[in-house]
Amino acid sequence: MRKYRCTCCEYIYDPLSGDPEHDVGRSTPFDALPDDWVCPVCGRGKWAFEAMEEQGGDGRSEISDI
Repeated sequence: MRKYRCTCCEYIYDPLSGDPEHDVGRSTPFDALPDDWVCPVCGRGKWAFEAMEEQGGDGRSEISDI
């Protein structure tokens, strides 16, 4: 599953982990997050996040222009 990065504080939302502090279970895709979900670090909405795409076999992630 694709990870998303907050453009304001660099927090990474990982769907495999979810956001247990805000009752978001594991394996919850970003698109399935509630409309009122906010970044647990800076409080910005889903609009502040950009999709990340895995690059190559080196394990790094980079921002995608999706």
